[in-house]
Amino acid sequence: MALQILCIGDVGNYIKTLSKFSKSRIHIINWPKADAGNFTYDDEYELFENYKVSDQVKKINSIKHNFDLCIVMGTGERIAYLCDLNYVCYYVGRDIDAPRFKKNSSEPWFSEPLHQLNIFERNFYKKTFESAIAHVAPIWVFDHLKKYTKSGIKMDRKPVDSKVFNDEIKPLEIPKKKFTFFCPQRMGIPKGTDILWNALKFCKSDFEILQVDWRDMGTKEEQETSLKIRESRPKQVRLIPMIKRNEMPRYYKWSDAVIGNLRIGSYEYVEMEAVFSKKPVINFADPKIEIILDDKKINSPFLPKDNDPKTIAALIDKIVESKEFRDELWKSEFNIVKEITDPHKAAEWWDELFEKFAKKHKMTKNTPKILLKFRLWSFLISNRLYLKKLFRN
Repeated sequence: MALQILCIGDVGNYIKTLSKFSKSRIHIINWPKADAGNFTYDDEYELFENYKVSDQVKKINSIKHNFDLCIVMGTGERIAYLCDLNYVCYYVGRDIDAPRFKKNSSEPWFSEPLHQLNIFERNFYKKTFESAIAHVAPIWVFDHLKKYTKSGIKMDRKPVDSKVFNDEIKPLEIPKKKFTFFCPQRMGIPKGTDILWNALKFCKSDFEILQVDWRDMGTKEEQETSLKIRESRPKQVRLIPMIKRNEMPRYYKWSDAVIGNLRIGSYEYVEMEAVFSKKPVINFADPKIEIILDDKKINSPFLPKDNDPKTIAALIDKIVESKEFRDELWKSEFNIVKEITDPHKAAEWWDELFEKFAKKHKMTKNTPKILLKFRLWSFLISNRLYLKKLFRN
């Protein structure tokens, strides 16, 4: 009998892709669509009606007994904790490289804290972290997870649905005036957009970059920095509106090459999807970041191996000018990416994890109801104290 898995929050459609190949039945509840969510979410999600934590808790409490186990991403962790669930946490970025339980936590590339929470809120999020029955993280994110737990689990596969992203997709019917790179990621420091802008100063070839007009909008520093990046874009960059997820494959197919992340030193979904669309990808691959598949270390297929702007510029020029190089680069990327993104192997790995923890744990922890009410009200009160402080400032 298939396990019934509840997923609260799905960053990057990771769990959605997994659900198509897993023998477990995974039901996903995501946050309401707003701003970027209208473009980046898969079309088939159940959504919370609003952002009120009390309403979200009520929703999960009404259905939790229909499931065997819970997996969470992002702030789904707090909802699972407030609903007294046994849950597995999967991290993909800033929820663990700048955790909410750490005072004034910030990401390495910013000075302004990402979270400025009071001591009650930090204690709450420390409990949500400690209450998880397992913590899972991929590639570079795992290095941050190791700082806070010795029992973290590394999972480096990023499943891609080859039925959606592949070479058979029809490209856009838009004429190209010159060699065109597609850059669908957000503009900002975490994506290395500033590095790309610097690299373009050294490029000698003739090309265009289609950059999606989408910026980092977290802290004030992040907003100001990403706006400056947007306004200082080089002449080779043309902004285009945000794209619906179901249109992304056609853009990949239409472009000549794709530019991915140039800062973190590892791959994200842009790189994986582009390779499956038969496009060569530029992605900074830090040799110090390990990729582990089936207990074996493999080397990243991506280039460059350092993110010096001049190195990137030389690589861009070579891709533009040499079809032979482009073809060789794509083939070397695809040979490894097809293994990293194998959705059947990823689903099998997660199914084994689900079965392991479902045998050990029931869906709920059976904490007395009075304590659960106290837990919820404590969170709501501490959260409101912080909001009042914001308004005073």
